[in-house]
Amino acid sequence: MEQKNTQIEIIPNGPMVVYGSCTLKIGEEVQTIEKEKTFLCRCGASEKKPYCDGSHKKIGFKG
Repeated sequence: MEQKNTQIEIIPNGPMVVYGSCTLKIGEEVQTIEKEKTFLCRCGASEKKPYCDGSHKKIGFKG
């Protein structure tokens, strides 16, 4: 089985970006993500958690 390279970038004052496919486990739920880019919330304010919806801009998230 060929293993793909997954890269993670932390955007200052913004989300975490996952480049490439990955497996995301939330409690008992497991999701396989097969996208080029996935934006994950770091601020905790997103209405679409664990995904980023841009709320970090509205609340002035610093991190």
